[in-house]
Amino acid sequence: MIRAFLLLGSNMGERKIFLENARMRIHLLAGTVLKSSAVYETAAWGKTDQPAFLNQAVAIDTELSPNLLLMTLLAIENSLGRTRDEKWGPRAIDIDILLYGDQSINEPKLIIPHPAIPERKFVLKPLAELIPNVVHPLTGKTITKMLEECTDQLSVEKVGLSTRY
Repeated sequence: MIRAFLLLGSNMGERKIFLENARMRIHLLAGTVLKSSAVYETAAWGKTDQPAFLNQAVAIDTELSPNLLLMTLLAIENSLGRTRDEKWGPRAIDIDILLYGDQSINEPKLIIPHPAIPERKFVLKPLAELIPNVVHPLTGKTITKMLEECTDQLSVEKVGLSTRY
């Protein structure tokens, strides 16, 4: 078993329901969902002329390899109506692998740890809720320290409580 951390995001339709459905499908298909952060609302990052996102970090124990986990998560996104029409565009659901144990992977279709963790407050804030003292395998800094040093100015506001899964 490997402990992995994921980030869920949605900015279309019933955003909370998309997050719930994603957590349930992850639990059924990818690994045991151990804990989820609170739900946070954030203005869109990258392409800003779209609705705000709801984001949530999720801790899972998985037996899937990193690549099989990625394929499973992409299938879950597709099953929930995810389309890839434009980079950073609106989406019903987005599921990113943030961390996979303490492994570092750099392949054309999979980079772990997720390379944008240090620069995105909407990733760091929910992740710090779950694992504040875990050291990022590449920066050597705790998640809390990276959040303190993050220069991202987007507002990240808690809008819901954490869930079992």
